[in-house]
Amino acid sequence: MIVADATSTDEVAALIPDIPALAEHLAATGYLAESGLATALFCAVRLPQPLLLEGEAGVGKTQAAKALAEILDTPLIRLQCFEGIDAAEALYEWNYPRQLLGIRVAEAQGTAVAEDSLFSRDYLIERPLLQAIEHDGPRPAVLLIDEVDRADEEFEAFLFELLAESSVTIPEIGTVHAKRKPIVLLTSNRTRDLHDALKRRCLYHWIDYPSLEHATQIVRARVPQAESTLVQDIAAAVSRLRTLDLQKPPGIAEAIDWVSAAILLGVQRLDADAVARTLGSVLKYREDHAVAEEAGLAWVAGA
Repeated sequence: MIVADATSTDEVAALIPDIPALAEHLAATGYLAESGLATALFCAVRLPQPLLLEGEAGVGKTQAAKALAEILDTPLIRLQCFEGIDAAEALYEWNYPRQLLGIRVAEAQGTAVAEDSLFSRDYLIERPLLQAIEHDGPRPAVLLIDEVDRADEEFEAFLFELLAESSVTIPEIGTVHAKRKPIVLLTSNRTRDLHDALKRRCLYHWIDYPSLEHATQIVRARVPQAESTLVQDIAAAVSRLRTLDLQKPPGIAEAIDWVSAAILLGVQRLDADAVARTLGSVLKYREDHAVAEEAGLAWVAGA
C-alpha cells in the first residue's frame, strides 16, 4: 500500500480545498471546465486516483492535464502513446553505449565486470512513467498518458501496476514505489474500446463538445485579444460545421486556431471570403473542405 507524503497532500488540499476553488484556478489558466469535468479533476487530484478522459479530438483533454500542472506548479510528464509502444519508450531502457564503455574500461584496467554493476541505476535511462514515479516533489507530478487508445492491449496490461499501486517493476532492480503518487490522467479519442480492467482502475469522464455559449467563453479566455464579435462568429460557425458529415468535426482547439488565424489575417467579421481564406485552420481533410463548400461558405459564416 502506498502512503502519500503528508506534507505534499496537505499542500495540495490547501491549494484545492473544493471543486469551486479548482474551477477558479482552472479558469485563471484559461481553461474553463464545466461542473462535471471540474468534479472529475477534483477527485483525481484529491483521492488521488487515475482519471480517464474520453471525447472527440480537440475538446480539451490534453489541456486539462496542462492546466492542472500549472495550478500545482509541478512538472507535466507526458507519455504520448502510439501503436507498438513498449516499456523501452514508456518506462526505462538501459544505456547500452555507456554499458559497453564500462566494459571496455574494465578490460583496459584488467578488472572483472560484475553483471549486476552493468544493470544498476548508473546505466538506467528514465522514461516518462519512471520519471513520474520517482518525482520527489514538493508536489506530485502530473502524468499524462495521452491517447492510450492508440497503444495495444498488451500495453494497457503493462499499465495496470502503475495505475493500481503507483509502482513499477524493473526486473533487474525490483519494484519502485512512488514517494508521491503522481496525478494520472489518461486520454482516449475512442479509436478503439479500452479494456474493462483498465477502466476499473480509473475514474471516468466524457468531455463533450461545449455549447455555443461555453465555446465562446473558452475561446475568449484563450485568445483574449480577439474581438468578441469575431469570437462569436467563429464559435457559431464551428457549431454549424459539426452538423455536417465530416471526417473530423472541429473541436474547441480548432476554434481557437481559427480565431488566431483570422486575427493574423486582419479578419474582423466572418463572411464567405474570410471562411475561404481561413478554412484550413479548422478543417484538416480535403473531403471535409468539399463538404463545407457544398453546404456553402456563406452558410458556414452564418450569412
